[in-house]
Amino acid sequence: MPNLGPTELIIIGLILVLLFGAKKLPEAARGLGRSLRIFKSETAKLRDDDEADGTTTTVVQAQAQAQPAAPVPQPIPAATSTPASALSVEEQARQLEEQAARLRAQSGAPKTQ
Repeated sequence: MPNLGPTELIIIGLILVLLFGAKKLPEAARGLGRSLRIFKSETAKLRDDDEADGTTTTVVQAQAQAQPAAPVPQPIPAATSTPASALSVEEQARQLEEQAARLRAQSGAPKTQ
């Protein structure tokens, strides 16, 4: 493909003005600029998240090595051992939340949502 000189660029510009109109071109350029800004910010966030995940992984691995033995799991109380089919969805969700809270308390981990 040959190099584009100034005359070819002017011809391409005139064709764009004829196709889209002089009023639509600035709006299209603004929209394209916004899209590029959003794209750049999202890719930067992804890079930051990846870097943050890499540092937390090493911290978690170091903490896991520092703890010699895992805590012994405790049996589930009889109140939560009823068959799942006999409980409503809300009751099942409540029991699961209580169980997760007990496990979090045992491990000392903060609550995340």
